[in-house]
Amino acid sequence: MTVDAAYAEVERLTRREARNFAYGIRVLPREKRRAISAVYAFARRVDDLADGSLPPEEKRERLESLREALDAEPGDAMLVALADARRRFGIPDSALQALVAGGLQDLEQTRYATFDELHGYCRKVAGAVGVACVAVYGSADEARAETLGVALQLINIMRDVREDWELGRVYLPQDELASYGVGEDDLAAGRLSDGWRALMAFQASRARVYLEEGLELLTSLDSRSAACVSTFAGLYRATLDGIEARGFDVFDGSLRLSPLTKLRIVGAGLLR
Repeated sequence: MTVDAAYAEVERLTRREARNFAYGIRVLPREKRRAISAVYAFARRVDDLADGSLPPEEKRERLESLREALDAEPGDAMLVALADARRRFGIPDSALQALVAGGLQDLEQTRYATFDELHGYCRKVAGAVGVACVAVYGSADEARAETLGVALQLINIMRDVREDWELGRVYLPQDELASYGVGEDDLAAGRLSDGWRALMAFQASRARVYLEEGLELLTSLDSRSAACVSTFAGLYRATLDGIEARGFDVFDGSLRLSPLTKLRIVGAGLLR
């Protein structure tokens, strides 16, 4: 397979599957857009393996094989595109390895005792995406890129409480659930108690702190990369605003931004 054909495949995947990612990268020049699509395709494969219906041991074997494939001759479109992107932009191997480690962690751990535990997980599954992408953008500010990735993951966790529950996972820290008087029976029932709303307001406040700190990354980016990151942040901020506007009712899984809203946020990113 040629490199151009491989990139075409990962770009098709990104347009088809990415909820927010595809909108943000529209503003990038072609070479960067293709490389970010390759990173997305890799992260998507990790997620699909970790969240899929295969038996746990087979999931583990496939994730380990994917990790080994990073050091081997690329064998499919995603790996061909990713290998080229790594060569062109110096995407750190450690970030890609961390993504696989996060997928493996999902097979082993379904509850998080404290936020410190959760933060370590978020650094793997989302902070690592930020670190991989910032190499493509052309900045060395890995710390803020990681922080921004964690912020987006915290918003995902709030939005996807029901979906994660159905996968047998609870990412909200156990000590914080207990502190606000929220039990797993409340999650199962989708109960909108005062304690639930207070807990989620606390989660939202923390996510906004991480978001604002991560957005300091913009000062180190060229204009089109900054527009891309601003778009990502705008999409996730709009999601968080929507969660708050609904009184933190995230249990029916219907909170998604419309295409028109996404396009408006893309436009705002370009005008910043």
